Amino acid sequence: MQHRIKLRPDEVRDFVSAASKCIYDVDISYNSYIVDAKSIVGVLGLNFNQVLTVAYNGYDAEFEKYLKKFAVAC
Repeated sequence: MQHRIKLRPDEVRDFVSAASKCIYDVDISYNSYIVDAKSIVGVLGLNFNQVLTVAYNGYDAEFEKYLKKFAVAC
């Protein structure tokens, strides 16, 4: 699954915490730059002026609900 989101630097800690609760891998990217969404250092290295793509293979209802707060219209 993939979701396009907009994230602010002050939201990174909560985002990484939510991603870390997932039992599957979660990646976050823009252009060709991909980082582990469970890594606070990796996520902080992203350009928050860009629309980010969160990609994962799995389903967690709480994580899906959490991502909706950051959703960007396609």
